Amino acid sequence: MALDEPKETDEVIKDSGLTFLIDKTLYEEAQPITVDFMDSAMGSGFKLSSSLAAAGGGGCGGGCSSC
Repeated sequence: MALDEPKETDEVIKDSGLTFLIDKTLYEEAQPITVDFMDSAMGSGFKLSSSLAAAGGGGCGGGCSSC
């Protein structure tokens, strides 16, 4: 997960006042995609879940969620 500017190759998704960008090819392979904000005693962060198998743990390939 990172801050970025939209490109022609990105799918732009707006939800709850937030704008998400994902490569169109990856979007086709990974949908449905769910983004949740988690707040727990261990910290807070975003959790991404998709139909793709996680690589290395976590719902986003590991590393982008502090929960």
